[in-house]
Amino acid sequence: MPRFSIVVPSHGVAGRLSQALDSVLAQSFGDFELIPVGDAPGSPAADVVARYAGRDSRVAAVQSPPSAGLAGARNAGMAAAAGTYLLFLDGDDVLVPGALAALDARLAATGDVDVLHFEHERTPWWEGEPTNPAASLLGKTPDGAFPPDAAPHLTGVQLPAWSAAYRRAFVTEHDLAFPEGHFTDVGWGGAVMLSAGRVAVLRSVVVRHLLRRQGSRLNVPGEHHHDLLEQVERVLTRAAARDLSAERSGPLFDQLFAAVLKTAAHSHRLPSGRRAFFRRAGSLYRRHRPAGHRPPGGSLGVQHRVLAGGSYAAFSTLRGANRSVTRAVSAVPRPRGLRTRLLYRRELRRPLDPDLAVYCAYWGRGYACNPAAIHAAARELAPHVRSVFLVEADQAHTVPDGIEFAVIGSRKYWSVVARATYLINNANFAGAVVKRPGSVHLQTQHGTPLKTMGVDQATYPVVAAATGSFTKLLERMDRWDYNLSSNRHSTRMWERAFPGAHETLEYGYPRNDVYYTATADDVARVRRELGVPEGRKALLYAPTHRDHATGFESRLDLRALADAIGEEFVILLRAHYFYDRGATGDRGRIIDVTHHRSTEDVCLAADALITDYSSIMFDYANLDRPIVVYADDWDVYRETRGVYFDLMETPPGRVARTPGELTAVLRDGSYADASAAALRAAFRERFCEFDDGRAAERVVRRVLLGEPPERVPPVIPLAERTPAPAPALVRS
Repeated sequence: MPRFSIVVPSHGVAGRLSQALDSVLAQSFGDFELIPVGDAPGSPAADVVARYAGRDSRVAAVQSPPSAGLAGARNAGMAAAAGTYLLFLDGDDVLVPGALAALDARLAATGDVDVLHFEHERTPWWEGEPTNPAASLLGKTPDGAFPPDAAPHLTGVQLPAWSAAYRRAFVTEHDLAFPEGHFTDVGWGGAVMLSAGRVAVLRSVVVRHLLRRQGSRLNVPGEHHHDLLEQVERVLTRAAARDLSAERSGPLFDQLFAAVLKTAAHSHRLPSGRRAFFRRAGSLYRRHRPAGHRPPGGSLGVQHRVLAGGSYAAFSTLRGANRSVTRAVSAVPRPRGLRTRLLYRRELRRPLDPDLAVYCAYWGRGYACNPAAIHAAARELAPHVRSVFLVEADQAHTVPDGIEFAVIGSRKYWSVVARATYLINNANFAGAVVKRPGSVHLQTQHGTPLKTMGVDQATYPVVAAATGSFTKLLERMDRWDYNLSSNRHSTRMWERAFPGAHETLEYGYPRNDVYYTATADDVARVRRELGVPEGRKALLYAPTHRDHATGFESRLDLRALADAIGEEFVILLRAHYFYDRGATGDRGRIIDVTHHRSTEDVCLAADALITDYSSIMFDYANLDRPIVVYADDWDVYRETRGVYFDLMETPPGRVARTPGELTAVLRDGSYADASAAALRAAFRERFCEFDDGRAAERVVRRVLLGEPPERVPPVIPLAERTPAPAPALVRS
């Protein structure tokens, strides 16, 4: 029997789950079992857990459906536990180093207590000093083991469930379980302390709790706040059956109703039903008020008296009197020009147009990427929706015929962004664009993340300086309703990089649909447009941007490479979109295709890809064609830019570190041999998960047409997909 069973609910925290599990497995005290509780197999969190279970026998995962909530997950973990003591850890929290050793030593000193409370640290997700809210509460308790009567203020309802260790035999004997619904920690903590016989405390931090940027789920508006009254009634009913002394019943009553009054006083938490909430709370107050109870002093005591009297009107008036007279006024956006500002302000007062969608790609660089693919699908599947593409003035000529567009900054631009119901972008709209109630913002992203993104860039000085204000980045991110993902790796990394309340759509990247829908004629057409000579193999060289560089400069001598690999090949050069240098440059066997509108077309034309660390490798892998990674500065890039995984350990094909190595793998054909194909197959299995040719349709049906998730076409398994014909097949 292990000393500790550590239960870790993992729903919705896939991005940081590894940190929680690592913090447990790295403990110096090793006599424990780790029980992650996840969703069905195949979910992002389940994939993370499976990797840990495969390499450490102490990890034993169990399943609990998301519909069972946090209470169901913890109860499922308890049912599977075999340890002497139970511990709970949220999936985005961590155990501090030495935590289990400290708990074991304290339990050895106190004997087998029913509950061992300990301190925890609340860590701001971004800036600010950590706090230890339990320290003052636990500091007032006796030094050794003690009965609950010796510390009546320690009621259990003010502490989270993961701030204590529980003797499993005690939990089983008293048939304790987490009550269903929200605020389950209140019901659990109250029941535990009402049943406990011997208690002790450890006055040191055991858990480091990461505060979510979006705040506690319990603080968001909604009907779930009525669950608090359910939990309060459960605890008070159990307390009444115990016939508690006045010394214990008074603190318990005060602490429970402090939470109730806090909710009642925050009107935003209860968008409806506030009067019903207050009325039921008053009924509970009067029914369970201990004999001789004296309300606390000050403003809180006044609220107690008003609640006991049952007058919601009086309580509402009191709340208004205590509220600050100053309110935050939403800043009026500042488009340039007085007339434009007045136009935008006027348009914002008009109702949203339910049939208007605006699209933007790469900060207005043209009709491209995921927004363009969604736009094309919407014209077919949702023709009633007026679709307007947003471009910079110098890119207006690149918009295909028949596509309505607006130049960024123009009067038309501010008019359509003010009234559009749907706003679709692969970057972010300008900070002045207001997120209106009822509007739907879809962030499509523009690549699978190898390099760090979003707030994860903050620890890399060069990148952080280029990114600018992370506060403004987060403000723009808060406008998102949906965020698109092409694989579970992306889902986890987006959760870390862009912490927010948006929903992730694991639908694939619409821009990659063409890799499964293009025909042999399409491939031949693109090769002709790009000037690829008949009978030649086209190698696409697509390096990424380097934040420490001031401009584009090829790290390869392409002329020397072309001469070394022979007349069989031509090289298509596509620089990062930051370095679009205008018209095509055709220098014989080196064709500059940086200007070409469609990266997807260029990929279709290429027989193989040479890249360094560009996300194009993840997209190109859908074509199941050879990929060579030219990694001459991997160590520098990894240290200055930051990466999410070691590309050298799991590459999509052959890796070359020098021009000589690159020349060799191209000349001897090993870039396309069976070993390279095996590396590519593993890479595709991991990163081409949701790209199947129907991503744009899924997005349009869910976002623009409002169809429920179950009606959205499912993703076709990788083994059943057929990529577009390779150029070699087209030539034959």
